[in-house]
Amino acid sequence: MLPTIRDVARQAGVSIATVSRVMRESEGVRDATRVRVLAAAAALEYTPSQLGRQLAERRHAANGIVFPDLSGPYYAEVVLGYEAVAAELRRSVLILSTHGRSDAEAAVREMAGRCDGLVILGRTVSDAAVLHLAARRTKLVLVARPPIGSVDSVNAENHASARTLTQHLLSEGVRTLRFVGDPVASPDVAERWEGVQAAFRQAGAGRIPELVTVDELDEESGAAVATAALATDDLPDAFVCANDELALGLLGQLKAAGVDVPGTVMVTGWDDVMAARYAGLTTVRQPMRQLGATAARLLDELIVEERTEPRHELLQTELVIRSSSSRSTSPKEPT
Repeated sequence: MLPTIRDVARQAGVSIATVSRVMRESEGVRDATRVRVLAAAAALEYTPSQLGRQLAERRHAANGIVFPDLSGPYYAEVVLGYEAVAAELRRSVLILSTHGRSDAEAAVREMAGRCDGLVILGRTVSDAAVLHLAARRTKLVLVARPPIGSVDSVNAENHASARTLTQHLLSEGVRTLRFVGDPVASPDVAERWEGVQAAFRQAGAGRIPELVTVDELDEESGAAVATAALATDDLPDAFVCANDELALGLLGQLKAAGVDVPGTVMVTGWDDVMAARYAGLTTVRQPMRQLGATAARLLDELIVEERTEPRHELLQTELVIRSSSSRSTSPKEPT
């Protein structure tokens, strides 16, 4: 009878997960433990089998990632970062978009039964659904969403960067500002809106920034916001958009109407997608691929039982000043 991964684990005096990490040449295993496992495998003449390892560990070698919507460069970048690490770990990836689905939570529960663990991006399912999955011992990592219970999370910093962005605009003479986005639909957007308001309060600007709520964070919605403002001849000093897609649509519509940007109105975004760089758009750069990559590594740690304590990672962002918001100074790229 051929030896199994369980036999190796028993002879080496380690867990099955540790044997798996050694066989996959993963980091995080002590040299002495690695030597002991390899010696046990050699003595038993054990040859790793991908299928056998999955069955012995009760694993599918597949992870799931749940998104609100798969369109747009932000989601694409997060997926690319996630898939790069998943490939390194020899795992396949199942992707579920909840956009427009009335059965989103049922679909997420069904996917959880076919995966070793799930990464959930944004507010795709309710807090109650997340806690239900966690209670069933589903391995979970949240991305772009505040921590829930003891579930792991990965977020990019929003509040301080939004304050810095707003302070930059105030220093350029901005007094009237409209924030374009939907704080209710997205925790990230909510933190950005809070940061904008905090900067106004700190500056004692004497004015309150306005909120323009949109259903979608896309170019069409940004263009529609610009069209509405132009139709009533009611332009603020600056539009701060919740993401670059909104900002690019708004910026394009303003320029098509002959509006001087930044002379008459300034426009800023968030993310720093490639198109923002060519459009001269001031934005806040966030590590989109790193969000996905970090989530994949945290999920793997949970799956192979490297740890049991929750982790909450906060990735840093940085303001990138370009021509769409700079009247008095030269645009500044981070060094």
